[in-house]
Amino acid sequence: MRRAPPGGRAGGTMAALGEALRAAVAALLLLGWSAHGLYFHIGETEKRCFIEEIPDETMVIGNYRTQLWDKQSESFLPSTPGLGMHVEVKDPDGKVVLSRQYGSEGRFTFTSHTPGEHQICLHSNSTRMALFAGGKLRVHLDIQVGEHTNNYPEIAAKDKLTELQLRARQLLDQVEQIQKEQNYQRYREERFRMTSESTNQRVLWWSIAQTIILILTGIWQMRHLKSFFEAKKLV
Repeated sequence: MRRAPPGGRAGGTMAALGEALRAAVAALLLLGWSAHGLYFHIGETEKRCFIEEIPDETMVIGNYRTQLWDKQSESFLPSTPGLGMHVEVKDPDGKVVLSRQYGSEGRFTFTSHTPGEHQICLHSNSTRMALFAGGKLRVHLDIQVGEHTNNYPEIAAKDKLTELQLRARQLLDQVEQIQKEQNYQRYREERFRMTSESTNQRVLWWSIAQTIILILTGIWQMRHLKSFFEAKKLV
């Protein structure tokens, strides 16, 4: 039996700890950019909006499906084909990025060109009150941002990638998304710094204006009192 070289066991332990640390970091990153799935209820003319902070040049995919409340079964059932949704997306500058009508179940896609808070609004495009028998419409919405929009099994089949090549592709996409997130955080930090500097500048000028007003008021009061005393022949 060969004897392990000195420090071999310690080196193996350090390598295992390094692998565990990398796995933990990767898990945290995946949790940080996971997809957002939810459902909500809206009325016929009601609009529901959501705010999503998105870096620039990032693809966003939204999948939704609608369900109508059925009084007889007292449950939500798939919507009729005549019912659909209107989706509108605005960038941080208020410009409309996407405005389109879809069916009762659909998928919308857009790419951000300006970093910041994007507003995603949905409302029913139906005007027939009969479709809203109980006034309840349930919308299931799933929003995927960044590298989560990629369908890796489809990419692997199309490009004929091996498992190792596919994993490398996923890691590259994750690194690219991390870089975009870092750039977005720098952008937010710069905007916050500019806002703070602007606020401090305004406070400084307001303080100077208050001081000038107080000095002018004091001079006016002294001259007024002097005139008063002279008129009364007290001076």
